[in-house]
Amino acid sequence: MSTPSLTELRATCQPESLVGRVNAEHWAGRLYMRRVSLHVTQRLVVTRITPDQVTWLMIVSGWLAALALTLPGVWAALAAVVLIQSQLLFDCSDGEVARWRGISSATGVYLDRIGHYTTEAAMAAALGVRAAGGWGSLDGWTMWGLAIAVLVLLNKSETDLVHVARAYARLPLLEDKGSTLRGRSLSLRRALRFAPFFRAFIAVELSFLALAAALVDAFADGIPGTRVLVAVLGPLAVLTAAGHLLSVLRSSRLRAA
Repeated sequence: MSTPSLTELRATCQPESLVGRVNAEHWAGRLYMRRVSLHVTQRLVVTRITPDQVTWLMIVSGWLAALALTLPGVWAALAAVVLIQSQLLFDCSDGEVARWRGISSATGVYLDRIGHYTTEAAMAAALGVRAAGGWGSLDGWTMWGLAIAVLVLLNKSETDLVHVARAYARLPLLEDKGSTLRGRSLSLRRALRFAPFFRAFIAVELSFLALAAALVDAFADGIPGTRVLVAVLGPLAVLTAAGHLLSVLRSSRLRAA
């Protein structure tokens, strides 16, 4: 099998309909990772690896990142950042391999969701373990992290349940073009553009926040940075889940037109 050129791959694997998606493409993917992933995809498409197997690499990278985050020190937090970047890379490449081979798989979509759900919830829980001082001293901080993890799962399910509800109501698939908001919900969304605190629960951003907190811990000779981060994430998770629910209920996403 001949190796395709980057130009050929870009035309097939990174169409504007993909990289220009409003709600689905992470800013890091648009900024730099799509450029990197194309080189990885170029090498993967000439092997026997399947898109689903690449997705499994994405899932495992996220799990290892969460595990690293439970360990003390700056190096563990830095490892979590690197592993989350690897997850983002595989998250780009699995779809690119699938598009190059003309494969469409519900299993791949399902595994992708599993990867993101479990990674982001596990990272929140891992921060709770880290704030408690590690696996040998689990306490209230651990429970706080687990509570944040539950809210992270709730927030993510609020998005996917829109599609479930539309399917049960026999409504057409929802196109990725945003939605129409009414009244105060519109003002809320505009305000969030200037203070997007909800992004703190996305794996890439959360890994950066964890690293920043670890650096504070290193200079403070303790774990005050991590504890402040976990303490702040709690109310933000409540606000994010509640605000997201309100946004869905007041938008056009649950209506036929």
